[in-house]
Amino acid sequence: MSSAAPAHRRPLSSTPVLRTALVWGGFVTLALLVIGGVVGFLVGGAGGLGSALAGVAVSAIFLAVTATSILIANRWFGDPLYVPIFFGIVLGGWLLKLVLFIVAIVVLRGQDWVDPVVFYVALVVSVIASLAVDVVVLLRMRIPSASDVTLPTDPDAGDRRD
Repeated sequence: MSSAAPAHRRPLSSTPVLRTALVWGGFVTLALLVIGGVVGFLVGGAGGLGSALAGVAVSAIFLAVTATSILIANRWFGDPLYVPIFFGIVLGGWLLKLVLFIVAIVVLRGQDWVDPVVFYVALVVSVIASLAVDVVVLLRMRIPSASDVTLPTDPDAGDRRD
């Protein structure tokens, strides 16, 4: 029977990176909602405002699903079934995003208030901002290149872990 990793294990090195990226991404999303809303309103009135907000929201939700699914999957680290659980959860997240994307496009495509150019620009700017956040977070985090590795001990020397 599978269960989460024991509490005494230290978290994977990706966990603080993903959490930090989600927090910073949330702040950037809030800023983009305000800026995009103002610019969208100035460019296209109420329809531009709604389109900008929808574009930023769609991007933020889609980008957060990946990081969140990895964080959820990492809870099973150390379990013998970790790898299939991890890929099942992450693949499930991607499939969820695909379905949500199709639904969002179908729903938004027929709306009179959607300005396709404002929606597209807000979506692209939000994705680029999210990628910039990810790069900055990764550059600022100090993670050793072999952080999640435990080396075996020499059986003749005894266990030297303290």
